Amino acid sequence: MAETAAGVGRFKANYVVERKIEPFYKGGKAQLDQTGQHLFCVCDTRVNILEVASGAVLQSLEQEDQEDITAFDLSPDDEVLVTASRALLLAQWAWREGSVTRLWKAIHIAPVATMAFDPTSTLLATGGCDGAVRVWDVVRHYGTHHFRGSPGVVHLVAFHPDPTRLLLFSSAADAAIRLWSLQDRSCLAVLTAHYSAVTSLSFSADGHTMLSSGRDKICIIWDLQSHQATRTVPVFESVETAVLLPEEPASELGVKSPGLHFLTAGDQGTLRVWEAASGQCVYTQARPPGPGRELTHCTLARTAGLLLSATADHNLLLYEAHSLRLQKQFAGYSEEVLDVRFLGPEDSHIIVASNSPCLKVFELQTSACQILHGHTDIILALDVFRKGWLFASCAKDQTVRIWRMNKAGQVVCVAQGSGHTHSVGTICCSRLKESFLVTGSQDCTVKLWPLPKALLSKNTAPDSGPVLLQAQTTQRCHDKDINSVAVAPNDKLLATGSQDRTAKLWALPQCQLLGVFSGHRRGLWCVQFSPMDQVLATASADGTIKLWALQDFSCLKTFEGHDASVLKVAFVSRGTQLLSSGSDGLVKLWTIKNNECVRTLDAHDDKVWGLHCSRLDDRALTGASDSRVILWKDVTEAEQAEEQARQEEQAIRQQELDNLLHEKRYLRALGLAVSLDRPHTVLTVIQAIRRDPEACEKLEATVLRLRRDQKEALLRFCVTWNTNSRNCHEAQAVLGVLLRHEAPEELLAYEGVRAALEALLPYTERHFQRLSRTLQAAAFLDFLWHNMKLPVLSAAPTPWETHKGTLS
Repeated sequence: MAETAAGVGRFKANYVVERKIEPFYKGGKAQLDQTGQHLFCVCDTRVNILEVASGAVLQSLEQEDQEDITAFDLSPDDEVLVTASRALLLAQWAWREGSVTRLWKAIHIAPVATMAFDPTSTLLATGGCDGAVRVWDVVRHYGTHHFRGSPGVVHLVAFHPDPTRLLLFSSAADAAIRLWSLQDRSCLAVLTAHYSAVTSLSFSADGHTMLSSGRDKICIIWDLQSHQATRTVPVFESVETAVLLPEEPASELGVKSPGLHFLTAGDQGTLRVWEAASGQCVYTQARPPGPGRELTHCTLARTAGLLLSATADHNLLLYEAHSLRLQKQFAGYSEEVLDVRFLGPEDSHIIVASNSPCLKVFELQTSACQILHGHTDIILALDVFRKGWLFASCAKDQTVRIWRMNKAGQVVCVAQGSGHTHSVGTICCSRLKESFLVTGSQDCTVKLWPLPKALLSKNTAPDSGPVLLQAQTTQRCHDKDINSVAVAPNDKLLATGSQDRTAKLWALPQCQLLGVFSGHRRGLWCVQFSPMDQVLATASADGTIKLWALQDFSCLKTFEGHDASVLKVAFVSRGTQLLSSGSDGLVKLWTIKNNECVRTLDAHDDKVWGLHCSRLDDRALTGASDSRVILWKDVTEAEQAEEQARQEEQAIRQQELDNLLHEKRYLRALGLAVSLDRPHTVLTVIQAIRRDPEACEKLEATVLRLRRDQKEALLRFCVTWNTNSRNCHEAQAVLGVLLRHEAPEELLAYEGVRAALEALLPYTERHFQRLSRTLQAAAFLDFLWHNMKLPVLSAAPTPWETHKGTLS
């Protein structure tokens, strides 16, 4: 069968994790430092610090209590980060080093919901779910103020930008804004104009004006000298954040006249700029299609000139503040990863389809992320065409889309098609040429979609819009959901796998039924053609993988090993091995020839839905319901080379050791054996020394000339030898040398000496008792020997003498 395709030496033996793409933001606050180089965000029990340029997580800070982080804030001078956990503890971090500099109790009787630094970076205000507001001096480490009077959860606190005025603002569940004086320790005013929760406060540069936003779809301008609302601006959406823009012209944002302008982010999913004086919207950002686009947070880093917004589906978008040009995209949380693929002629990118209508494309070298919009419901499957520039996706919105990546790495949708009457759950591209794709749906049909010639033309304008796809063939294939389709390497055959427990083989392009593969006890999740042989692999919910002959539809082999459903299967090593992934979170490597599971890779915690292998067959990609995407690297050749080099080095050193023993150069031999960390070889050397006529002197001379680290290793070996009565004499001889010639202080300074002594004592006592018993028995035998009286025999004539006398 497939054994002829590759020699045994080409079989893969192991993969290791090369890289992981894991969740780093699961909603809530996100903050930039003043330089715009670092991004701070929350993910469960950790605050993650990302490098904006590369998207890499530099630090992941977790408090000792390992509880969820409820609030955090970075000081205006970028030096101090404070986090609050559900365990009511506050931690002050030297975040660049990743170390806690101070940990103290929040004194709140419920978790801290919000916190904010003052402009001097010395005072920190915390608002709790207990309705209390507390102020802390983070330099001198004590609490300075405790303000009561807010009903319900205090979800917003902010200091006045002028530190000399010592004013603090807070808002709680009653939708009022309270103004507290730190100097008088009292509430100066209660600003009531909102009818729903106040979501943000922003201050003008001169400190005389404040902007508040709320979920009541209005923004209010306040005069902080009279504590009165001067203007109410209806914004027609529930606003999560409103930011006062710098008072300078920005024609790209519609800011042409002087005066206050502010930017809003809310449930419409677009950034909008408003003129405060007229209440008019002067700029509206284009809104991408699909759900999950609501904006949940927005922050402006004035010094860096950057604006950061967060979406409801946990994507972080970084804009240039003066023009709102998108600079960076970060996918914070992918929820359930449903499919993954390598992209590009050299597999330079990966595509991730998660529980979302958006696709995420990551560049492996730089970690840059591109979020693609187009589908209006969850994307279920992906596949890539042969050359690597085109790929296809299908979704619950009953549509199929084709995307193209250019040489700069930018991806655009170039074609779309619809026709299925239910979710499209599986897709496969043609293998030989970029000529068609096949989709399978929950409506039990398969459709074949030819690629229009305009799509393949290099002259197609990128901004001409997606081409419309038309299905050439539609065939009802199964009685239940079609979970998988696969196109043969020659583009002439199609395999389908269904929930009805069968796989079927069809002739393309007319979809004529050729045969049925029956034998699985549960529904099929995946079908895959061998790249070399006329063999089909199927993966089923019954926990098995089967190989079938295409000629007679018979089952050739069955692989059992997964404890639950096998979700994906792929051929590797030129068709001689299989990679499979299951709902048990495991990825398994199988050798087809002997049905052996060579390796089980355990790095996921949930169902592994996505599995794809690179063009060079040296890497694999997996995506699972635990939100992780893992890039695996084939290390078989590296491990074999390493093992071969190790064996060669071992042979050379063994030869050198034999030569040294033969030449009786015991010091070099013992040092070499200790450096090799081979206790048995060290034992052999000591036994060779003890066989020498001048053993005692030579052993002393050899052991005492060793380095201290070598003596420590020798002591460790003695512990092992001493457990065996056969080798205890060598152990006791070495111990005797060390105890006679090393000072007690030096011995006690040895690494692990106390544990070694504890292990040596009981066995040494046992050996001593055994030797004592042997000595007593020997003494008794000696006593018997000396006291044994043998009878004196008379000198009787021998028979020969008697015979001689008779003859004479």
